[in-house]
Amino acid sequence: MIEHNKIYIDGQWVESSGDGISHLVNPATEEVFAKVPMALPEDVDKAVRAARRAFIPWSQTPAVERKAYIDAICEKLTERKDELASLISQEMGIPVHFSMGIQVMGPISGLQIFANLAESMDEVTEHDGGYITVKEAVGVCSFITPWNFPLFQVIAKVGPALAAGCTCVLKPSEQTPLCTFIFAEVCEQVGLPAGVFNLVTGKGSVIGDTLSSHPEIDLVSFTGSTEVGIDIAKSAATSVKRVCQELGGKSPFIIAEDAPVAKAVKYVIKDSMFNSGQMCVQLSRILVHESQYEEALEVAKTVADSLVVGDPTDKGTFLGPLSSMQARDSVVRYIEKGLAEGARLVTGGPELPEGIDKGAFVKPTILGDVNNDMAVAREEIFGPVLCFIPYKDEAEAIAIANDTDFGLSSGLWAEDKDTQMRIAKQLRAGQVKVNGPAFSFAAPFGGYKMSGNGREWGASGLVEYTEEKAILTGR
Repeated sequence: MIEHNKIYIDGQWVESSGDGISHLVNPATEEVFAKVPMALPEDVDKAVRAARRAFIPWSQTPAVERKAYIDAICEKLTERKDELASLISQEMGIPVHFSMGIQVMGPISGLQIFANLAESMDEVTEHDGGYITVKEAVGVCSFITPWNFPLFQVIAKVGPALAAGCTCVLKPSEQTPLCTFIFAEVCEQVGLPAGVFNLVTGKGSVIGDTLSSHPEIDLVSFTGSTEVGIDIAKSAATSVKRVCQELGGKSPFIIAEDAPVAKAVKYVIKDSMFNSGQMCVQLSRILVHESQYEEALEVAKTVADSLVVGDPTDKGTFLGPLSSMQARDSVVRYIEKGLAEGARLVTGGPELPEGIDKGAFVKPTILGDVNNDMAVAREEIFGPVLCFIPYKDEAEAIAIANDTDFGLSSGLWAEDKDTQMRIAKQLRAGQVKVNGPAFSFAAPFGGYKMSGNGREWGASGLVEYTEEKAILTGR
């Protein structure tokens, strides 16, 4: 049993003001394997005030020194990569061999990018007209991160904040907090100044409002559901703080008429079933020309049926369990709803996978004959469920793709370069994946419409944590 009994505030491990404990359940075994303390609003207030005290000295620390701290954090996290990959797998179900890449080493590489960007904060730009511009840290930041990419999302927020000279208060998901204890331990080990990074674990319903409305916080960054994001924005509005949000998605993937259908379908099935489909960027609406539609469904069935569902510690497993039994119940309800709406079950379904009698497992499921008015095409399912939708021509495909409240990600497969750019430029989403690229930790990431605002990762991610100051000079 893993047990943490303290939170990290002002450079010290301290007890929470309350005696609440959160029990973490492994979704593959349905067994409790860890316990962590639950913070209260007064703990958040202590953490925020510690971050406020630390802000001026940290923001005035030379950028080269901030870079050195971040470099040291990268090194220490890398030393603990095996532990991190295992913990994240136990918390939310992703197979360990996938966890090592996308959940651990990928984010660490992204953190290294922020380390290298730190010195850009020292740039002074001279302009015609008698003024210069400089960049300064925005201030004290609070972060509320999700369970599906625990370390990934922490680094997406804490990384640029530290590079810019901001101080932080982090509240991770109550479901997946274990990697953040390691992150705090690493901050302590490298000697990060007290108050620069603070960790409070607990329920968003208890401490979320304090994190978003506290008058000493200058920026709140949230990743999660659109509904909660709206509440956070309302809470933050009273103090006119900056709000950055990465919210839901219902992303389209257009297979153009000139595309190799089998290749495109194989890519999108594996890409979208990864992490058991628990991704806000999941390409969950697959748009195929009507002349190639049945061929696409046959390929989709073959590929989905080949994916191994099971033990997340087994290197042969492609899909582990969903994050919880509650998550499984939600996904199963969507499958059943889709079938009730008239979708065709191509493969998968609501039953447990063959040979599995416990755990939050769901079969990789393909739904055909879906139209864009169905709930399964409009609402975020957050599981290994993909909807195939036919289209008549390119204009209709783009119209269907954009007919959504969301705009976080999108994708397409086309052989012709002009077709690629023509379609990509018309998709109303923050990212477009063309012909199966890997995720880039240097590219800007964020949404249109109800998928949020602001950008994460790379140079664009750093911008969110900076203020631009104009200094006008006289003669």
